[in-house]
Amino acid sequence: MSSTNSDHSLAASQQFEVVNAPNVHEPEITEPAPEEHPTESHELANADHEEKGAAQINHGHTEVRDLGWNDHPSDVPAPLVGGLSNEELWTLIRRFNKQMYHVKALPEPPLGGLDLNIADEEEFSPDKLRANIERLFLTVGVGMVGFWKHIARLRSWRERNRTLAFAVVYFGTWAIDYLVPTIIAFLVVLIVYPPARACCFPPAPIALIDSKTGGIKQPTAGVLGSDNSLTGAPEKHQGEAVEQEASNFVNGFTSIAISSATGKHPEVDTQATEGRSNGLENSIPDPTNFAMGAADAKDKAAGGEPNVVHDKSKEPMSAAMWSKTRLVMHATGDISDGWERFGNALSATAPFPKEKPRIKLAAVLAPVLLISLFTNSYMFMKMNGLFIGFGFFANPIIWRVASYLNRMFPQWQKLLEIRNTLLKGVPTNAQLTVTLLRIGEANKAPLPPPPYSGPPPPNVTHETAGQDLEHLKDVTDTELENAVHPDAAVTTGTDVVPKKKQHGHRILAAIRGVAKGGVETALGTDRLKAAVGGEHAKNRLGVLKSGGIDRAGPVDFPCRFKGKKGHAYITTTATTPVLSWTTEKEDADPVFSIAIADIQVGLIIGSEG
Repeated sequence: MSSTNSDHSLAASQQFEVVNAPNVHEPEITEPAPEEHPTESHELANADHEEKGAAQINHGHTEVRDLGWNDHPSDVPAPLVGGLSNEELWTLIRRFNKQMYHVKALPEPPLGGLDLNIADEEEFSPDKLRANIERLFLTVGVGMVGFWKHIARLRSWRERNRTLAFAVVYFGTWAIDYLVPTIIAFLVVLIVYPPARACCFPPAPIALIDSKTGGIKQPTAGVLGSDNSLTGAPEKHQGEAVEQEASNFVNGFTSIAISSATGKHPEVDTQATEGRSNGLENSIPDPTNFAMGAADAKDKAAGGEPNVVHDKSKEPMSAAMWSKTRLVMHATGDISDGWERFGNALSATAPFPKEKPRIKLAAVLAPVLLISLFTNSYMFMKMNGLFIGFGFFANPIIWRVASYLNRMFPQWQKLLEIRNTLLKGVPTNAQLTVTLLRIGEANKAPLPPPPYSGPPPPNVTHETAGQDLEHLKDVTDTELENAVHPDAAVTTGTDVVPKKKQHGHRILAAIRGVAKGGVETALGTDRLKAAVGGEHAKNRLGVLKSGGIDRAGPVDFPCRFKGKKGHAYITTTATTPVLSWTTEKEDADPVFSIAIADIQVGLIIGSEG
C-alpha cells in the first residue's frame, strides 16, 4: 500500500529500529520498561512540558485535532512544539522522511533507552546508501567546512581583537608549559556554557566567508539566499538549500565515477559536439547502461579483450566491492549518528534534557584536565610511546582478552558503545524527530507534514542577510553590500563575455525524455497486467501522478491497495487505535482493519516496488 503523504501515527505506540534485515539480535534487558512507556522517547512525549506549543496542549476532545495539515504554512499555529520554530520542526521531519526506509518493531526495549537505531545486519540498498551520503554531507561535511572557515577567519587577522586574544593566551600558556591544560579547560567552558561559543566564535554565513583569505566574498550562488548552505542558494523553507546541495553533491560524485569508467570528460565532450551535435543527439545511448559495461567497451575499443577468460580479477574484485557496500553504508550512518548525538548533547532540543548531557561531557574531560596539570611533555611522550608499542606488539594478549570477553560477555562491545555510555539518552536527529511526532500523537494533535515547496524561490537575498555581522570590523558597508546582494551576471545567467553555444544540455534533456517515456510506457502497461491479476502490476499502479497533490491527513490518507484507489483511515476513538482501508470515504465497512499495535514492519516502497 502506497500513500501520497507521510503519516507518523505508528510512532506513538511502537518502538522501532531501522532495519533492512529480518533477524537482529539485541542485548537482553534485565529491567524492561513499562508497557505504556517502553522507551525514554515515549516517556518524554507523554510528560508535562514547561514550554508548550499548539501540539502539546490537550484540547479536551476524543477526536483528532487538525493543526493545519492542508493549510498554508503561515496559517499553521506557531509554534507547534514549544522551544522549536515551525521551520526547524519541518526541517527535521523532511530529513526524517528521506532517511527512513525500513523499520520494524522491537520485542523488547532498546539498550540505550531510545529506539530507531540502525540494525547491525542492515542490508545494502542503493537508495539507502544515497540517503546516508547526503546525510553525511549535511552533518559532517557542512560542519567541517564551517569549522575550517572559522580557522581561516582567525588566521587572517581581519578580526584583530579576537585573533590577538587567542594568540596571547596560546603563546602565554605555551611559555609556562600550561598549553594542554588551557586547551582542555577552554573545551570545558565551551561545553558547559553555550554563550561562550558565540562569544569566542561569532557566527557568519558560511557562503559569505572565503576559506583562503578569511575575508568575505560573493557567494557562489550569486546571492546570499541562505545562511547555512555552502553556496548561499535561495530557499523557500529553512534547510532546503543545503539539502539540495547534498543531493547535487551525490549526483556530481556519481557523474565523476561514471565519466571515469567511460573515459569521457563532460567539458571535452561538449566542445567536441559543436558543429555536429545533431549526429550525436540522434544516436543517444541507452541511459540504463551500467558503468561496468561502459568500462569494458572502452577497453575493447582500445584493442583489449575484456572478458572473463582473460580478466581473472574482474569477478573477485566486483564481489569484494559489493560485499563491503553494507559496511560502507553502515559506517556512514554511524558517523552521522555520532555527529548528531554530539550536536544534540551540546545544544539539546526540548523535550530532551539540556544540562545533563553537557555535564557528562565535561565530567569526562575533568580527570584529563587534572592529569594534564601534573604531566610534563616528557611524560606525555613516554606514555604515548608505551601505548603505541603495546598496541603494535601485544596482539596475542589483546586477542586472548577479546576472546575471553566474547565468551563470557557476548555483548560487551555493544555495552561499551558511546550511545550506550557517554551519550546514553542523547538522540540522533531521527530519534528527536520521532519523539516530537509522538508528542503530537499523545495529545491527539498530529504534527502537520512539511509544506510543499512548489516553484523554485526567487534569486533574492533573505530578509536578515548581512545583519548581526558587526564583528567583521575590517569589512566596510560597501563590501558587505556588494557581497550580500545578487550578482546579476550569476543570477540572471548573463556574463560580460559571451559564452560559446553549448549543446550538452540537449543531450541531457533528450536522455531525460527517453527515460521518462520508457517509464511511462512500462508503467502504462501495468493497468492491463493488473486487470488480469498481476500482483506486482497492481502494486505499481498510481506511481506516476498526473494531477495535483491530494488533500490528506490527519486521519484520512488517499492511497491504493492492490491497485485499487481508496482511503486509509486512522481511528483513535476506539479502545485500540486502528488502521483501516476502504474504497469510498463514506463507506463504513472497511476492506480491512488492523490494530496499530499489531503493525510490526514499516517499509517505504520505491517506484518499482
